[in-house]
Amino acid sequence: MLYPSTTPAQKRQDLRKLLSDGPRNGGSIKQFPGAFTPISAKLIEEKGFDGVYISGAVLANELGFPDIGLTTLTEVAQRAGQIARVTNLPAIVDADTGFGEPMNVARTVQELEDAGLAGCHIEDQFNPKRCGHLDNKNIVDEDTAIQRIRAAAEARRDKNFLIMARTDLRGVDGLEAAISRMRALVDAGADAIFPEAMKDLGEFEAVRAAVDVPVLANMTEFGKSKLYTTDELSGAGVDLVIYPVTLLRSSLGAMERVLDGIEADGTQEASVDDMLTRARLYELVDYEAYNTFDTGIFNFEVPERFQ
Repeated sequence: MLYPSTTPAQKRQDLRKLLSDGPRNGGSIKQFPGAFTPISAKLIEEKGFDGVYISGAVLANELGFPDIGLTTLTEVAQRAGQIARVTNLPAIVDADTGFGEPMNVARTVQELEDAGLAGCHIEDQFNPKRCGHLDNKNIVDEDTAIQRIRAAAEARRDKNFLIMARTDLRGVDGLEAAISRMRALVDAGADAIFPEAMKDLGEFEAVRAAVDVPVLANMTEFGKSKLYTTDELSGAGVDLVIYPVTLLRSSLGAMERVLDGIEADGTQEASVDDMLTRARLYELVDYEAYNTFDTGIFNFEVPERFQ
């Protein structure tokens, strides 16, 4: 009801514990599906996942923009905070390039802390940026990438707030150069590494061998990486897997099909059986629990489908 009792500080501790129990330490891989609305985060928690991921691409797409760096820190912090606060799970947000120079990166981290996030990742592209699974990305030099991560690590006030470094260098200069940069970013203070657009499991294994921090795998559809199973990724030493755009794509695909049906048939009747029922929606938002405040809130029979 309303917001969970778990504090942001506790969620950050929980995230650290989760990642310390990854495959590199003999534990299990952790799954963070991507939430694009607060209610989707509630569903992720109910289904028993380990955490919530908030994609910068999804936040941009939800506003009707492409993922090219048009969203602002204010927009990202506000929406990510709305998502993070409805769940007991730790939430990691995509902070793109940090929204500016090192001093802006520092402010970004503190704004995300205040918004209740458990961690963020910062990448080494420059604006206009693009999805990590597209070609012709523009990458900053190593000194700039290091300055961003160092500023982020120094700016946090909660030592458990996770600073993850993402590098897109694999698709530009190859795996060896990307691994060299990952090592430098860990030395600069990165708590975890996000190697974007790996070609195969062997490349994840090479990353795992190169750094002694948690490694993330991005299992996004229609990208440059095969959609590996958790067993396959765990065997390659990956600690954390995200599914950043899966729920958005699934939702929009369903919306499009329903709209096509309404246009063709003049009614949504053919799609109703595939919809979340009214009763299930009320259960997900914990409607009945609000009777704690007012016994007149939930004093009705929930309508079933009209026959």
